[in-house]
Amino acid sequence: MPIEILPGLRLEDDELKVTYILASGPGGQNVNKVATAAQLRFDAARSPSLSDRIRTRLIELAGSRATQNGEIIITGRRFRTQQRNREDVIERLAEMIRKAAHRPIFRVATRPGRAARQRRLDGKSHRASIKRNRKVRLDD
Repeated sequence: MPIEILPGLRLEDDELKVTYILASGPGGQNVNKVATAAQLRFDAARSPSLSDRIRTRLIELAGSRATQNGEIIITGRRFRTQQRNREDVIERLAEMIRKAAHRPIFRVATRPGRAARQRRLDGKSHRASIKRNRKVRLDD
């Protein structure tokens, strides 16, 4: 069953490889016997579902979770069951892809105008005069 990331962007199940490993954390004595932590591997560099722009931004966002081959590895061990950890890592990958697909708004750097600078300086001098008038002067 494909995973819907965004409208028009979905990942097929065969692109994701989920394995289970021993987890630390909650689980009591069971933690030493049952492999409940989920480790998701997604080959972003060779995924046919992603565009080039999303692929490069996704690998950049993944940081240390991405290998040199462009494979993203996410480990989930927050929950006690394999199923919940599996859902968790898939959702974390989907959120990362959504973040990579979002185009940041281009911002043009501007400087404050002359009037804004003058208002700032007037405010500073006004505060300075208020503080200056608080002083108690003792004339001899």
